[in-house]
Amino acid sequence: MSTMALTANLNGATRLHLIIGDPIAQVKSPSGLTRKFVEADRNDIVVPIRVTSADLPAFLAGVGLAENIDSIIITIPHKFACFSHCETVSDRARLLGAVQHMRRTHSGGWHGENFDGLSFVTAAKARGAVFDGARALLVGAGGAGSAIALAMVEAGVTELAVHDTDEARVGILLDKLRSGTATPVRGGSPDPSGFDIVVNATPLGMRAGDPLPINVNHLRPESFVGCVITAPAISPLVEEARKRGCRTSTGLDMTEAAQKLGLAFVLHGSSADSG
Repeated sequence: MSTMALTANLNGATRLHLIIGDPIAQVKSPSGLTRKFVEADRNDIVVPIRVTSADLPAFLAGVGLAENIDSIIITIPHKFACFSHCETVSDRARLLGAVQHMRRTHSGGWHGENFDGLSFVTAAKARGAVFDGARALLVGAGGAGSAIALAMVEAGVTELAVHDTDEARVGILLDKLRSGTATPVRGGSPDPSGFDIVVNATPLGMRAGDPLPINVNHLRPESFVGCVITAPAISPLVEEARKRGCRTSTGLDMTEAAQKLGLAFVLHGSSADSG
């Protein structure tokens, strides 16, 4: 679909949806989700906006006054901070203490949801990942990583190890998971030996010269490797995993799944609303 087709109905009645983060140039959602709105015969458009952490409270206060803004998609580093700006949240978002999408409520406030994890698991399953009974290693305990951790537990992994250079963040995530699930969870390392599923939920790989998030020399061909990075489209980790015969999913796969969930969340609500 051409750019002209995406903006043909842009006018004073257009409904706005924002995607906020810092940085923001790497996001792929604006065109894809706008396209899905057009396909649904909606006069809606998604606009990326760079907002620093320091300016986030003032920004959200101002945006709340704009009556033609229907939702806000949240990316790095605002998922935890935006949680406190929601009037209501899903059970999933409440457990994580983080939101990935905020939808305008009838009262003018925001309802928050977090389906980063569901997006990842949906995309990975489509690429051949089997979570039920698997041992999983997650690298990255931030907003996206926390959601993916919960989703993998919900999908049936029998063990989850979490690694992050910020050990305090790992501890917080493990405490949340232990409070809401019975699956064994523990701290991990960058060594993927013995794991069936390995996930990178860090920004490592976005910039040239970044180190790999795991020791790829210890990957087994039968392991499944997923990565949340969207730029480059094939992250260095995914490239190395494919060289070793691993099945993989990419950040763009996750983005496509998230767009479908986001459309349902904004237009109709979704099953995720109840957690």
